[in-house]
Amino acid sequence: MAKQVIPLVDLPVVSKNTIVDFPVDKFSSGAAILIDKPLEWSSFDAVRHVRNRIPPKKVGHAGTLDPLATGLLVICTGKATRTIAQIQDGEKEYITTIRFGESTPSYDAALPADDTAPWKHITPEQLEEIIDQKFLGTITQLPPIYSAIRVEGERLYKKARRGEKVNLPPRQVTVNSIEILNSRLPELDLKITCEKGTYIRSIAHELGQAANSLAHVTSLRRTRIGGFRVKDAVTPSEFDDQINF
Repeated sequence: MAKQVIPLVDLPVVSKNTIVDFPVDKFSSGAAILIDKPLEWSSFDAVRHVRNRIPPKKVGHAGTLDPLATGLLVICTGKATRTIAQIQDGEKEYITTIRFGESTPSYDAALPADDTAPWKHITPEQLEEIIDQKFLGTITQLPPIYSAIRVEGERLYKKARRGEKVNLPPRQVTVNSIEILNSRLPELDLKITCEKGTYIRSIAHELGQAANSLAHVTSLRRTRIGGFRVKDAVTPSEFDDQINF
């Protein structure tokens, strides 16, 4: 018999506005916990934090965030783990800062710059035109070699750390919108909405190349997954306060 999936409309959600007035063992019945993941925490660090505080050991998350990314991580417990695929399919929204003139092997600030390029020729108008022409809709991108994609059963970043060369096929992803929030070149703030599988770091890297320069992400924050928003999320310490009644 197929496992019953909880409809998202019926999914109990623990958020900033939730009063957790039930015993923690009720988490076994299934709930989604909206966590605002701190900087330098891995997604598994956040899962472990929750798992160590509630009875059900079946805990998972919908959509990985890199340690240098912050923001919304939806953590599901108990029977609600069956909804993870549904949540992951929701549209994602990110706020990111990109720095032009430097590239890094990881496409973000996790590693030192490995190359530099001129950037003073870049204008906001030029970037808007490039974005409209090359980065919206269904596009093709190469994931960063420092990523959690599995190749031959192993995480890609492990191969990258050993210096192994991996030929990754391009992937089709969907970018719904990119809005320039602030331009203070060589830095640029963007709001990006996209579908599952899109790498914001790859957008930054490829935008630098398209502008005849180099670029990498210096900050990244996920603000929404489907109908779940980071403004409603709790920090790990706030979650602790909620369940210690």
